[in-house]
Amino acid sequence: MYNVMLADDDYPVIELLSETIRWEELGLRLMSTHENGWSAWEQAQRQTPDILITDIGMPKMDGLELSGRIRELNPAVRIAILSCHSEFQYAQQAVRLNVQDYLLKDTLDPEDLVQRLTRFKQAMDEEKQAGWEHSRMKRMYDEAKELRKEQSLKNLIDLPLLSPENWRKEAAEYGLLREGEHTLPVAGFLENYRQVKYRFFSDQTLRFAVGNVMKEVLENFAPCGVHAGYDARTWLLFFSGKPGLHRNFYEETAQMLKEIQSALRKVLKVDMSLCIGEPCASPESLKQALSGLLASGGLRFYLEPGETVKLRASRPRLEPEPEGDDLPPRDLFSFYDEALGELRGALLDREPQAIRSATAAWTARIRKERYPPESVKDWILKLLLDLKLKLQAIPSVSTASSADTLHKEIADIDSLADLHAWLNGHLESWAATDFGGHKSGRRPEITEACVYVTRRLHSRISLDEVAEHLHMNTSYFCRLFKKETGSTFIEYVTRLKMMRAQELLDRTGATVGEICEQLGYDNQSYFIKTFKSYAGVTPVEYRSRLR
Repeated sequence: MYNVMLADDDYPVIELLSETIRWEELGLRLMSTHENGWSAWEQAQRQTPDILITDIGMPKMDGLELSGRIRELNPAVRIAILSCHSEFQYAQQAVRLNVQDYLLKDTLDPEDLVQRLTRFKQAMDEEKQAGWEHSRMKRMYDEAKELRKEQSLKNLIDLPLLSPENWRKEAAEYGLLREGEHTLPVAGFLENYRQVKYRFFSDQTLRFAVGNVMKEVLENFAPCGVHAGYDARTWLLFFSGKPGLHRNFYEETAQMLKEIQSALRKVLKVDMSLCIGEPCASPESLKQALSGLLASGGLRFYLEPGETVKLRASRPRLEPEPEGDDLPPRDLFSFYDEALGELRGALLDREPQAIRSATAAWTARIRKERYPPESVKDWILKLLLDLKLKLQAIPSVSTASSADTLHKEIADIDSLADLHAWLNGHLESWAATDFGGHKSGRRPEITEACVYVTRRLHSRISLDEVAEHLHMNTSYFCRLFKKETGSTFIEYVTRLKMMRAQELLDRTGATVGEICEQLGYDNQSYFIKTFKSYAGVTPVEYRSRLR
């Protein structure tokens, strides 16, 4: 009989599944139920389950972290996700995490789970008969080999190459620098990393997702294709084959890279920009090429989302050649006062479109002139700090702590596209908090809660989530928010989401379904009903009246 653990902070779900499913008739035993991830983890350390059924969003420890930890204790554990988080659907096909199943709570039927559990038991029975220990050892060997490959490549980049021949022999095991072959290295950079990481909950989950998509695509590449994660946002890809007159190595590689980008976008909803190096025939040349790819900060900074470029040894930076003496000023700070005035005016107008137009114009100018990335980041950081000081957009937050936060955030940004989105996010959140009824004199916790909401209108936002973010008791935070704002937390979130929906209906061609998804709603009918309660008309009627 196999042990089952059930973890979900929604007690009615626990009660429904505990009492409805006839566990023993399925050959299973419900060993324990838990309303938070940490409690489940403590129990798992005492008695490891064979099957884990868990929600994603839970207090103290989320379901994905719980799944990862339990898998370390029992690599053969079967995992089923129960969640309202539609974002996980993006990774569902690829984050194998060996999460065997995913069920949406809104449409949950206990009989569906019974069918999944039956399949789990049959698979585990078959593994036992086939020799589970053998399959377990093979899995452990594959995982160890993957870790060894990543570490070997990091050592090649970061450490002196003391024995090229020994490294070549080790690399040949992974399909790199084999006899008579050249290896073409490529660096891949995830775009909009900060938001992508938030959607996937952790770097570990994100790496699993991206790695599995790449693995599935590269399996179809005739010349050897190898991938390795350098860090959470940077990936290394290698394409090996024998050079010849009748084949174009670059074209074959470029086609495979397009397939990888397309798969990442389709399955995970993430973009990756790529930089292709030079073909290498030795460990020394591969080390030099990889170092050049990872050190090409100016090139990487100006890559458009999803763009692919070649990095030539003689042209390490993606900059236009000077064509004469009549060049525009290279000092970005000579435009500082002009930019500050435009952005301040856009903020005072409290018009999101005006903010986006102003930031887009300055981003275009920066992209055209290719200013040094660090100068651009310093320039934008100074703009934000001065705007905050002059406008006092968030009066309850101290200038010092805000400056420290902004410094940390901007240091983590490595592309102009992400920097532009980050700048827009801050400016629009300041404007949105004013739209939402921000007033001077509010308690800092409520101000921070309002800012937290405006930055996450694209996702589901729960009262528990925000209270936990503020390290406050949920009931106390609920009462305090109502006292300070005059509305409940749910009313506030709904109002901001509906205002954003009106803006999207007014200024974009997105369908109602797309807007529903962009605002974190799983159920389109519920979204339409909520919008009608707020605006008095349905989204379609609202857009028709505008036109």
